[in-house]
Amino acid sequence: MITQLRDFLNGFFFNLFNKKNNVKIGLYGPPNSGKTSIANKICKDWLGEGQEMGTVSPIPHETREVKVKEKIKIKRGGKTLSFNLVDTPGITTKIDYEEFLSYDMNKKDAQKRAKEATKGVIEAIKWLDNMDCVIVVLDATKNPYSQVNITIIGNMAARNIPVLVVGNKMDMRKANLKRIESAFPQYNVVGLSALKGTNFDEFYDTIYKLVK
Repeated sequence: MITQLRDFLNGFFFNLFNKKNNVKIGLYGPPNSGKTSIANKICKDWLGEGQEMGTVSPIPHETREVKVKEKIKIKRGGKTLSFNLVDTPGITTKIDYEEFLSYDMNKKDAQKRAKEATKGVIEAIKWLDNMDCVIVVLDATKNPYSQVNITIIGNMAARNIPVLVVGNKMDMRKANLKRIESAFPQYNVVGLSALKGTNFDEFYDTIYKLVK
């Protein structure tokens, strides 16, 4: 009995500290909201040049598989947050290969992209069970009350995952952060521009407070 109790406690504390040393922060959101652009900015700021997470493109579903960048360290106020950053494919409720034909893709390539994108969405949702914190990236120029956004936020709420909502593309004329704040008042909302690199200090401060 004593041996069993000792083994249980050893396992419990191992898992506890192991989790803290391997914090996973996931970037989620609809396609083309700027998740990978934000991931690249984070990696550049804290890992240096040449450490970008992935490529970006105006074509939806450029990211079609989960990507992980390990051991990123954010330093705020003399303290350090170490985590693994997870960039996920764009979540959507419908993927149709015909959407890609308008980007001058041939039918074969469009069908292949749609198949890979569908697989990526499923993979991204599965990864939610491993997340310690999620950054939901929304396009601040678009209506936040979409079915896709509600589905994404609903998945977070069901799992009780700490969430930071980011309104990206604040450099655009039609950007409206107040609409996002009104749509999801239960969460911290930060506006930034991944393209211009603006307001990332507040972004990093909020992540640190949320995870710690």
